[in-house]
Amino acid sequence: MSTPAEKVVAPVVRTRIGVSTCVAPKFSLVGNDALQDLLLVIDDCIDAGEFKLIVDFSTVQSIDSLAISAFMDLQDRLLKVGGWLKVSGHNKTISEVAEITGFSEYVTFLDDAGNRKDTAAKDIDIGPGARLGDILIAYGHTTQKRIDEALKLQDRLGKRMGQIIVEKGWVAENDVLRALSKQLGIPFVRIRPGMFDPTTAALLENSVARRLCALPLFRVRSALYVASAKPQDMPTFEEIAERLQCVVHPVLARKEDILKILNDSTAMNDMAFELANEVDEDFAVVDTVQSDDHATIDEVAAGSPVVNLINSVIQRAVRDGASDIHLEPFRTHSRIRFRIDGVLYEFTAPRIDLHPSLVSRLKVMANLDIAERRLPQDGRIQVQTQGRSVDLRFSSLPGLHGEKVVLRVLDKNQAILDVNRLNMSAPNLAEFKQLLDGSHGLILVTGPTGSGKTTTLYAALNHLNSIEKNTVTIEDPVEYQLDIVNQNEVRAGIGLSFARILKHVLRQDPDIVMVGEIRERETAEIAVQAALTGHLVLSTLHTNDAIGAVTRMIDMGVEPYLLSSALLGVVAQRLVRTICLSCKTEFLAPIELIEKHGWQDKGDVRLAKGKGCDECYDSGYKGRMGIHEVLTTDGELQAQIISNPSRDDLAAYLKGRQFKNLFFDGLDRVIENSTTTEEVARVIGI
Repeated sequence: MSTPAEKVVAPVVRTRIGVSTCVAPKFSLVGNDALQDLLLVIDDCIDAGEFKLIVDFSTVQSIDSLAISAFMDLQDRLLKVGGWLKVSGHNKTISEVAEITGFSEYVTFLDDAGNRKDTAAKDIDIGPGARLGDILIAYGHTTQKRIDEALKLQDRLGKRMGQIIVEKGWVAENDVLRALSKQLGIPFVRIRPGMFDPTTAALLENSVARRLCALPLFRVRSALYVASAKPQDMPTFEEIAERLQCVVHPVLARKEDILKILNDSTAMNDMAFELANEVDEDFAVVDTVQSDDHATIDEVAAGSPVVNLINSVIQRAVRDGASDIHLEPFRTHSRIRFRIDGVLYEFTAPRIDLHPSLVSRLKVMANLDIAERRLPQDGRIQVQTQGRSVDLRFSSLPGLHGEKVVLRVLDKNQAILDVNRLNMSAPNLAEFKQLLDGSHGLILVTGPTGSGKTTTLYAALNHLNSIEKNTVTIEDPVEYQLDIVNQNEVRAGIGLSFARILKHVLRQDPDIVMVGEIRERETAEIAVQAALTGHLVLSTLHTNDAIGAVTRMIDMGVEPYLLSSALLGVVAQRLVRTICLSCKTEFLAPIELIEKHGWQDKGDVRLAKGKGCDECYDSGYKGRMGIHEVLTTDGELQAQIISNPSRDDLAAYLKGRQFKNLFFDGLDRVIENSTTTEEVARVIGI
């Protein structure tokens, strides 16, 4: 072997060893300038007749699409003159990139000993047509017993087996995805810096990438490698291929990883100016008073996209029917999310350095102290947009990385103030109206937070509202203003609680009293006494079902004999998402589902679902409807309540009464093709 002769061309080291030449760049191969520095040295090698080249990646941390394509072209060039190109010293990230893009099949990768490296992982021979469960068992991730249990749950819950075993904690999500990649014959990648080319990722518009939940990783020659959580979704890849005019190769990745990269890579300034252009001329902030204390933030906002960004976010939230807007700070970025139909969707991710200005702008609009960042603040913003007035309830909470702000959107135009529009089934609506016809007594509406209880109460008040009746409400806070209704707001700061206001309200000669929520014993007892003394009292409780309201009131300390006389009935409810009409498709229900729900007498059952589209944030659902159970108090139930029953006693009573609960009311909406079994199961929690 000849003595190595070394020539240094900073920052590339060129070393002649035997018949080959080693070229070692001292930088990452990202960007055209870095690549050209290396190619100049390689051109010198070829001009000197050195056709067998080894590129040492020991100090190369990452590589982009341009470099991969250039190395492939270089390999073609060297092979024509009897040479070759090999790569050594590569790290794990570059090795994975090479496998995904086919780079390692085109160019030889050497191991630490200088031998050809087998980049394909040593694998178990699965065989064609293998099921996901078989693959997980073959790799030792789970047992046949767990797979059998997951299959049973799959039939009952209607979820995918992989989702079930991940939710149960039986197998790590990455292991399930790796098994799925073996089943589908496509690579799986854990997306992180270096595993994608930012320039390639930017080829697809961020809004399109979010909608499709797809991230372009690398573009090598005419091939584009795209990460997706749904690698079998051919329409997604066809759309990308048409947009970018290339051949698309799917790569499996976690949905959360894809969305995180898309959010982190969003250019705030571009987004801000884009949103600023979307603000309609009819948008205006109402009754905003700016004092001298606001001068600083006004200077920050002047000539910047902050004001227009906030306005456009609010306008977009109103247009999309969002109930809440979340503005959240994190270590590297801020995040804006909308709650639509009970589910949070990410809208955009501004830079973290803009977060204080965004929060301060909202405080200016709510007439709050922008200098106070240590304490929570509450306020109110009113805006005019799309020809109507919309109220926003402002709430800030100091956190680790800054203040989190939540805006509750109160849009009167979206409010349902008619009992006939509550989407109750005909029998439930008839029973509910019968309860409202009572001259006195207690009516409770129950359900978890966000289940539409307040909407039902407002609809009931509107149904009962009359010039001949004195209607009084106690709310925290007052959400919608009603005509001929005396509305009062709880003010805990000065001791004005539900119970205290209720005591005084009963001296105001009321016919109908609405108590926003019964939270403790005193309010519960006063409400029951009011119902027994000739008033119609409506209120809410946080319980999961109708019989839970009975046991909760007794647990609060209300005497069972008083409750049995006062209680007219209980309405339990949930809100389920309805299928998006823009992407709705129908299908025949599988026999297992028909047998499970007892639909054998219905013939061929056709169900519906949404495929996902722009109109529904790719969820398949748009809008919500209520499912209900209405429990009226009869003589037998009164006797049960007097005996201080347990929950099991009440459940047995309802079973004998053939009571139609929330789940069966939800199944009726599934048969009507309004929602899906998965959505009903999700909301009810079974």
